[in-house]
Amino acid sequence: MLLSAQHIEKNYGMKTLLDDVSIFLNAGEKIGVIGINGTGKSTLLRVLSGQEPADAGVVTMDPNVQVSFLRQNPDMKDDATVLEQVFLGFPSDFRELKEFEAKTMLSKLGFQDFDRKIGTLSGGQRKRVALATALIHPADVLILDEPTNHLDAYMVEWLEQWLIRFRGGIIMVTHDRYFLERVCNRICQVERGKLYFYEANYSRYLELRQQRYDYAQAAERKRQTILRREYQWIIRGPQARGTKAKDRIRRYAELKAQDAPEAQAVTQMASISSRLGKKTVELHDVSKSYEGREVLRPFSYRFLRDDRIGIVGRNGAGKSTLLELISGNQNPTSGTVEVGDTVRFGYFSQEGKELDLSQRPYDYIREIATSVHTSEGTFTATQMLERFLFDGDLQYSTIGALSGGERRRLYLLGVLMAAPNVLLLDEPTNDLDIETLTILEDYLADFDGIIITVSHDRYFLDKVVSQIFEVTDSGEVVRYTGCYSEYLEKRPAGESELVEKKEKKQHAQKPERQQKLRFSYKEQREYETIDGDIAGLEAQIAAVDAEMAEKATVYTELQRLTELREELSAKLDEKMERWVYLNDLAEQIEGQK
Repeated sequence: MLLSAQHIEKNYGMKTLLDDVSIFLNAGEKIGVIGINGTGKSTLLRVLSGQEPADAGVVTMDPNVQVSFLRQNPDMKDDATVLEQVFLGFPSDFRELKEFEAKTMLSKLGFQDFDRKIGTLSGGQRKRVALATALIHPADVLILDEPTNHLDAYMVEWLEQWLIRFRGGIIMVTHDRYFLERVCNRICQVERGKLYFYEANYSRYLELRQQRYDYAQAAERKRQTILRREYQWIIRGPQARGTKAKDRIRRYAELKAQDAPEAQAVTQMASISSRLGKKTVELHDVSKSYEGREVLRPFSYRFLRDDRIGIVGRNGAGKSTLLELISGNQNPTSGTVEVGDTVRFGYFSQEGKELDLSQRPYDYIREIATSVHTSEGTFTATQMLERFLFDGDLQYSTIGALSGGERRRLYLLGVLMAAPNVLLLDEPTNDLDIETLTILEDYLADFDGIIITVSHDRYFLDKVVSQIFEVTDSGEVVRYTGCYSEYLEKRPAGESELVEKKEKKQHAQKPERQQKLRFSYKEQREYETIDGDIAGLEAQIAAVDAEMAEKATVYTELQRLTELREELSAKLDEKMERWVYLNDLAEQIEGQK
């Protein structure tokens, strides 16, 4: 066991986030923490990592266990460079040992200039630097809060494979459902202050969760049936006056006092939109340049009234810029954007609207619309807030008291309440919980209008879009028919290899960086001796195996030898990983000559 947290309680004012909960993490376990925004997922991670004390309970771990924590909003030094930030707090010899690995990791996360100052980075870039910092840390336990936020699809796929190979324990909050499916082997659901565990990945979790809800409802129906029968017995007046009658009355009182299972919280939103005329939005040879650099090359397209388009590409390729041009928030460098008279844009931006933190959620929604007409009837602002999981207390608290995810949900509701017929969604899945995403996807399926979304969430794109626009590094917009999975199949074969070759070519054009690629003194000594170290460990394991065969009937000796073999095997695994790294580095050094 790597980490143990028992009887944890955490309250904020009158709100109970964690109510006498316990969680345990063993080596090799990869736990995905999910739940509706505001239920305490990030709070749980901060308590487990030691960043925040619990009101009650205790968190324990072995003194030798190393923990690395990725915060949702990491603190950074603005005057540090990207590489300095990654190694902040580490000794110089650790940086010397890990610098090549860190640079490789940063390159995968979209950084080429390692000397860039942190203060010049966007929020998404800062989060990626923090992710690299968390991963480079030599850790037995990784605690990650929203690691996939602000990563493009290529980065998410790389991180997915990195975490699958990680041998320690992982606890992470993420709303990326394909990520949960492929990385996690255990799901922890935070619901009304309690933790519910499922030994499963995401798809199996959905089945087991439904079974739990069904079982709870069946148990409640049985309780109500017994109560009705016992109530009839009580009002008739028990004939006997002995102990059996008293016990039966006591059991009835206990059964009546039990709480019924709370109804499953569901975000509901009937489709709201206004009429869209024949003319929608037309792009005619639209391009965009910044400081002489062409971000988007000339592109033309006439949007149809039922278009469902997903925009993908690497970070910085120009995806959000394309949305800005469509919405009219930016003017093209060349070409024209024509917008029909009936078009009403609903723009959910990546940064989000700057909300007045002193305003109440009810007042914010009521300013947009006091009521809306849907296929289910007319609903007031209060009713729509309730459908989006804002109960009476939340509606009349301040926006500043809401969690980050709750504010994003409120912002999304505001966009939809305006009844747009052209929805522009820039990274709508960031910070939205899975329950909200599921209902948003159902809402979009019935939406009567155009949907254009920038997203890295592969699951979301598979469910929502029927066409993919890929913005390439050169600024070209390439169209593909189908959802995201179909787009992956249709991309030119070997594209990932072409990207890698392009990156290597870029590095080759900067000889000053290649000259720095060399063995440190310690790495050179390790490279010269590591083959012998591996052979020695393999010999020790073989000797232990032989001794175990001889002493198979002596329990105490067999137990000691089993523990010794596990220890030697772990050391051998570490040496093999170092052997792969050192030989890879040696090949690259040789290739520079």
